[in-house]
Amino acid sequence: MKKIILVEDDRSIQEMFTMLFEAPEYTITCYNSSNLLLKGNYALPDIYILDKQLSGNDGLDICRYLKSNSRTCLIPVVFITTNPLMMQMARDAGANDVLLKPFRLADLRDMVSTFVDDIY
Repeated sequence: MKKIILVEDDRSIQEMFTMLFEAPEYTITCYNSSNLLLKGNYALPDIYILDKQLSGNDGLDICRYLKSNSRTCLIPVVFITTNPLMMQMARDAGANDVLLKPFRLADLRDMVSTFVDDIY
């Protein structure tokens, strides 16, 4: 089973991800903020999906933290954002990819598969 961690404070997006990435192929854990990620008290996923605009911490800072941490640096990080200017900023922070909102669900699923299908 492929594990996804989504850090997104929009409940409707969390619900959409939960419906799209269902068992038995996926398990998804949704967080409203980055607090747990920064504490490191969670099971490691196969991919992180981050929103840029989060309450408390900026998604770019979270990405930099994940990519600088020896425990998480090799795990792909993908951003979902409405801001096309974020593409370069996300890559500069170490993100593996960016998906612009609004996006097609098929594109989201394809992007996640690109990063996690090679694991198994």
